Amino acid sequence: MQDNEKRFEQDIESYLLSSVGGYLKGELNTYDRKKAIDMKTLVTFLSTSQSNEWERQVNRDGIDAQARLYRCLQMNIDSEGLIHVLRNGIIDRGIRFKIAFFRPETSLNDNVIKQYNKNILTCTRQFKYSTQNEKSIDMVLSLNGIPIVAVELKNQLKGQSIDNAKRQFMYDRDPKECIFNFNNRILVFFTVDLYEVAMATQLKGKDTFFLPFNRGSNGAGEVGGAGNPAGDGEGYVTSYLWENVLQKDALLDILQRYIHLGVSESTEKVDGRRKTKINKKIIFPRYHQLDVVTKLAADVRLNGSGKNYLIQHSAGSGKSNSIAWLAYRLSTLHDKDDNSIFTSIIVVTDRRVLDNQLQNTISGFDHVEGVVETIDDKKSSKDLRDAINDGKKIIITTLQKFPVIYEEIDDNKGRRFAIIVDEAHSSQSGNSAKKLKAALADVEEALKEYAGIENQAEFELEDTEDQLIKELITHGRHKNLSFFAFTATPKEKTLEMFGEKHGDGTFRPFHNYSMRQAIEEEFIIDVLKNYMSYRTCFKISKNTPDNPEVPTTKAVKAVRRYQELHPHNLQQKTAVIVEQFREITKNKIGGNAKAMVVTASRLHAVRYYHEFKRYIEKNKYDEIDILIAFSGVINDLNEHGETVTYTEESLNKRPDGSTIKEKQLPEDFHHDFNCLIVAEKYQTGFDEPLLHTMFVDKKLEGVKAVQTLSRLNRTCRGKDDTFILDFVNSTEDIKKSFSRFYEATMLDEEINVNLIYQTQSLLRKFKLYSDADIENFIKIYYKNGEQTNKDLGKMTALLKPVVDRYNDLNIEKRYEYRMTIRNFNKWYSYIVQIIRMFDKSLQMEFAFTSYLAKMIPKESDKDINIEDKLRLEFYKLEETFKGDIILETNSIYQTLTNPKRFVPESVVVSDDELLENIIRKINEKFNGTFTEGDKVIVETIYYKVVKDNKKLKSYAKNNDAEVFERSIFPEIFKKVAQECYMESVTSFSKLFENKKFYTSVMEEIARESYKDLRSS
Repeated sequence: MQDNEKRFEQDIESYLLSSVGGYLKGELNTYDRKKAIDMKTLVTFLSTSQSNEWERQVNRDGIDAQARLYRCLQMNIDSEGLIHVLRNGIIDRGIRFKIAFFRPETSLNDNVIKQYNKNILTCTRQFKYSTQNEKSIDMVLSLNGIPIVAVELKNQLKGQSIDNAKRQFMYDRDPKECIFNFNNRILVFFTVDLYEVAMATQLKGKDTFFLPFNRGSNGAGEVGGAGNPAGDGEGYVTSYLWENVLQKDALLDILQRYIHLGVSESTEKVDGRRKTKINKKIIFPRYHQLDVVTKLAADVRLNGSGKNYLIQHSAGSGKSNSIAWLAYRLSTLHDKDDNSIFTSIIVVTDRRVLDNQLQNTISGFDHVEGVVETIDDKKSSKDLRDAINDGKKIIITTLQKFPVIYEEIDDNKGRRFAIIVDEAHSSQSGNSAKKLKAALADVEEALKEYAGIENQAEFELEDTEDQLIKELITHGRHKNLSFFAFTATPKEKTLEMFGEKHGDGTFRPFHNYSMRQAIEEEFIIDVLKNYMSYRTCFKISKNTPDNPEVPTTKAVKAVRRYQELHPHNLQQKTAVIVEQFREITKNKIGGNAKAMVVTASRLHAVRYYHEFKRYIEKNKYDEIDILIAFSGVINDLNEHGETVTYTEESLNKRPDGSTIKEKQLPEDFHHDFNCLIVAEKYQTGFDEPLLHTMFVDKKLEGVKAVQTLSRLNRTCRGKDDTFILDFVNSTEDIKKSFSRFYEATMLDEEINVNLIYQTQSLLRKFKLYSDADIENFIKIYYKNGEQTNKDLGKMTALLKPVVDRYNDLNIEKRYEYRMTIRNFNKWYSYIVQIIRMFDKSLQMEFAFTSYLAKMIPKESDKDINIEDKLRLEFYKLEETFKGDIILETNSIYQTLTNPKRFVPESVVVSDDELLENIIRKINEKFNGTFTEGDKVIVETIYYKVVKDNKKLKSYAKNNDAEVFERSIFPEIFKKVAQECYMESVTSFSKLFENKKFYTSVMEEIARESYKDLRSS
């Protein structure tokens, strides 16, 4: 048994040289090391595939024909790059040469097929490439004499692995050699051993970057982690590389449709000034990307249009490139009869970065103007309408533009659409998604189905121009629409709408690349490592002799809000955040790490911002520079009790005083600031690799938790870990949220459509409207012809008596009705996306209740302003967890469940309770380890300092808060504290033994004193 590397090499060569592999054995005797090309093979290709052109070349240049050809070829490669030359060929003084032919989409052109078969792919072992020495590469694959793939093989049986091969490429191959020049000769470098594969697309010495090129522990597209599945007994574990990737047709397909030159701009600081830098890199598909596009194309070719697909690919999986490759592949896809399968490919996204990436990627394949039409924020819905009507091949747009134009799309008879959805989620069951389907659906089949039910001829239905029927036939799935939905975090509705239904009734993704695999392959960082959580321990007391009755739910929120926004709370958390930043974050990523503070509301964010500024200035710190991000306008009281209006732009200033515009914030944050305080914004879709730390002061769960914390998972040079400090969420809750999407997600069963009738019945039990009310409304809503200037008035007038009857209900019934009508409308909207029910009465009731729900008044809230009735009695932050949150790796699907009811079995509306009881309940829940002794210290000093202190009251009245708290109060506090200590050393010793405790007590009493003294 031969078990050496030579045998491994021989076995790969044996496959490639077979009729299936498609290669010829390469020889080195005609290879020119200096030029890094085999001109004899290239000329053989040209003379057989383009004989007329080569004959012209020879007749014109004689014995110089080959030399002139090489000169022209090299000039084009130096100028445009090898990828471009392989796809587009060259022109040598009027003579056009193709340097490679690619497989045509159809079999209609025999000549093109013959030319494709003229390609000469060679496999050369022990490829001696250097002009300086006799070093060799284990295997080089060449296309028409041009080296394009290098393979280094290692064998664990001889004590080596792909790590040895990587080091060989990094340290034993000179990137200056012609054959290794970027986008000039070899385009991809593979390292292969018996169990794993890795690849790089550029040799840069020690900075050469290798990506794993494995299938995943359970195979490509399946649930699992890094690595490859165990062998099936039929060959090598890594044989997929030469059988599925390097095989002749597969490799030429990658050269034609996948590999491309990625060009991007970035800005960097040079001598204090920003300079634009152009970055170029060859993008070769990772295995899961190649696999998903290949499998999707094969399934569509087999089944045609009309099927939906869910692709659950993790963040960091390269979804933008996968979508670009899929869009291009689908746009050129033909069926077995050589007919184009799709009229247009429509990519639905809200990400501008994907817009640009799609255009740049696809323009690298097809240098034809107008292949990609982007309907961005500079274009209108009418531009989208025109692009669809004109049959543009690839259209990029947002979902929100469809409701405007869905009725203006030309007849879709015979037209088929592929809709690629970026970040699919439950909005796909909303109104905009319905209008997208209404705009693109070919309803001929649905109309036939409905005509059969009604026992009428189709033309009779069409002639009536019944608007209700027009709406009904857009429901459900349509054979001319295929959806390809990408998401890392599929919800229940997403799985049912786009997932594959299996024999056991479950719905699963068509293809999976899990968060677990992405982490294990080091494409993304595990953000659940280095997790720290705090518990807020506090007690609030009633600061009033009154005991007013207030609504429980709202009062609980008000008391919690009082605690969350209390200056002492924000002050303590700010101190923890800033000190953790100084201790951990500022030293990461070579001193370039950044942090994000996630807050619960815009008001929280603004108050945090001011607290940060105060704390930083007080401590004279210069290593933390903050920005804030929130939408709209927020009003708040300043320290003088005056209302101040804040906007994001009014707060964000550069050191020179200039304002940072909203669109400028990401770039300024990248270059000049290192801490960003956010309220909702930047929690999804924000890609800043230098973001290392997150401070969370907001309740997060489910998809929102995963999306928010995943802002940290991007990799960059020097970034080895991340850090999260969480003030609100328990590690158990975070673990539960991530576990749903860590490996793969499935849905237990399809929705019970008949539950909508149960919900309809509940709605009717309120007896707020009758069939006659619906019919009168529908006569106007679905009438034929143009809308008159009275129609809207008539419709809303018909709803007024129903609204009046609603207002006569008691508060519990009103709440129950609002919940029921909301659920009826929500679930009906979803159901008609997945099934055509042809239930006219149900559709009529939905149209009626959709408008009724908008007309129902919101519940008038009691003014719950109890801040002046509350007092923070004690407060403490307590660390509860520090370490890694570990997720189980079972290689199984996490199961989501569809609801068994559309409304809860009972609706609970709380009675008013005494404020004192509410405070007691909150304190029972949140009371911590703040001791009675601590409480004594605070209360004793507070009353000694403040009570009947006319002089201090005068200071408070005549000075602003900053002067009072920083200049006046500390000396008074010090004096009283020392007096207390002398009276009771035991009780007050903690105050002088713990500096942080002393400062905390002093600052909190100063704040409360200032507020009390000025208001008294």
